[in-house]
Parts: sequence; C-alpha cells; structure tokens
Amino acid sequence: MTTILEPTLEELAKRVDDAITALADLDPAARAVAEELKAALEAVHRAGLVTMVRRMRADDAARAVLFDLVDDPVVHLLLSLHEIVRPDPVTHANRVLVAVRPQLQSHGGDVTLVRIENGTAFVRLEGACNGCSMSSVTLRNLVEQALVEGVPAVSGVEVLPNEPSPTLIPLESLRIGPNPSLEGWADAGPVTDVPDGGLIGRSLVAESGEQAEVVIVSLERRLSAYRNECAHEGLPLDNALVDVNNGTLTCPWHGFCYDASSGECLSAPEAQLEPLPLRIDNGTVWIRVRE
Repeated sequence: MTTILEPTLEELAKRVDDAITALADLDPAARAVAEELKAALEAVHRAGLVTMVRRMRADDAARAVLFDLVDDPVVHLLLSLHEIVRPDPVTHANRVLVAVRPQLQSHGGDVTLVRIENGTAFVRLEGACNGCSMSSVTLRNLVEQALVEGVPAVSGVEVLPNEPSPTLIPLESLRIGPNPSLEGWADAGPVTDVPDGGLIGRSLVAESGEQAEVVIVSLERRLSAYRNECAHEGLPLDNALVDVNNGTLTCPWHGFCYDASSGECLSAPEAQLEPLPLRIDNGTVWIRVRE
C-alpha cells in the first residue's frame, strides 16, 4: 500500500509565497481577477471553518478535540489566517511591524523582532533607526507605538544592542619590531593622556614618512584608534561625543553615530570608521599609520 505523505507547513507556506509572488507579475486586469478569486475562496473557507468551530465549541465532547486541533501548527495557521483564533504574540507582532516597515525603510532603517517575553518585545533596530539623532528617536518611537498599541500581549519594547561586525586587522600589522618608527608605527604619546570615556586627536608622523590624523577612543580603558574622518563627509571627530553607557561615538557635525569599539556606523550600516592598529608598549601608545 502506497503511503501518501502530507505536505509540511514549510512546503505549504512556500506554495503560498510563490503564488503571491507570481500574482504581482500579472497585468492589472488578470491580477484583479486572480485577487477576486482568492478573496472569494477565502470567504467560503472562512464561513465553513467558523461553522465547524462554533459547533465543536458547543459540544462538550468535540470541544476537547477542537483544542487539540488548534495546537496543530497547520490548523493553527489556517485559523489564524482567517482570524478565527488570535495569532501567537510573535506572529501578531511581526504582522504589525510589516505595516510600519515601509516607513522605516524609506528613512534607511529597519527593525527585527527578536522575542517577546513577559509582555516585553525585544527588537533590534538597523540603519537610521539605530542612530543618535532626533530622526532615529522618532523611528524608534514609531516601532514602540505600533507594537504596544497593535499587540495586546505587548506592554513594552526594549531595544537590544546590535552585534557589531568585527574589525579585522592583519596580524602582521600588529607586530612591532626593534625600530617601530621605521615600520610605519608612530608614537601617539603616553597612554595616560587618553581620558577614560573620552577621546583625543593626534597628528602622527612616523620616521618612515607616513603620517595620519587620528582619534584615540577609550572605553573602560580599552583603546581604539581611527583616522580622524567621519565616514559621512570626512569631517574631523576631535569634538565627537563619547557615550560610555551605550558605547557609542557621535560625530559633532551631522550626528552620525558609531560603535566606539569597532567603528561600525549605527546610523548607516554601509559606513565605517577606518580603524588603525594600536599597541601599548611600556605605557606608550603606538599607532601604525602605514597603509
């Protein structure tokens, strides 16, 4: 006897997604007919499902079977699509975010729902939503308002920090030989000159002739060095604001915000401060300025 395998939830969902994608490619007249057919079929299905659910809920013996059926992922998805049962909070929240995502993306931002726990939605914001400017605050408020007002299970929103992309510096560039100044390294002064939770600017010249304008940032006594140029318009960062609590560095000119430890731009993910290799030797900060 041949066993017929039922399609999985993923396979069914893919068929729906593929059909919706194909629908968008139709000419307007054909698309209108297809969408009307879809709406008519959904109306028939919903009417039949509502009748079945009502009768099963009214019967003591059938009610237990109904509750078991609702726990099945495919049945739960079907009833949720027809709004016969409430979707789970995560599904509901993602639907709400779909409505605000175009507005976020029009400003160069986006949002990802990570989880919902004890009434709090934990999200990660990207691009313009994750900066330090007033516009980014407005976008964050838009996300919070949409979730709190649109999802009954959500009473608050917490923004999780993004995981910065690692800044990769070749290992050989970190090695200091017996005469570092001839290898492109420049003396940036005593480590004690760099205030913890702040930054300093330096004009460096190595004996080999290479030179660079740099900023040195200290967060919890961990130093990072970058070329003194904002990735936005190349303006200097000498007076940038260092936020110790958030671990960020904000350009004083146009408010572009960076992860102070990695140089990753939180306002525009495609941008990045240019990191420079940094070593501390006997209390002296050395920065490699050679390309």
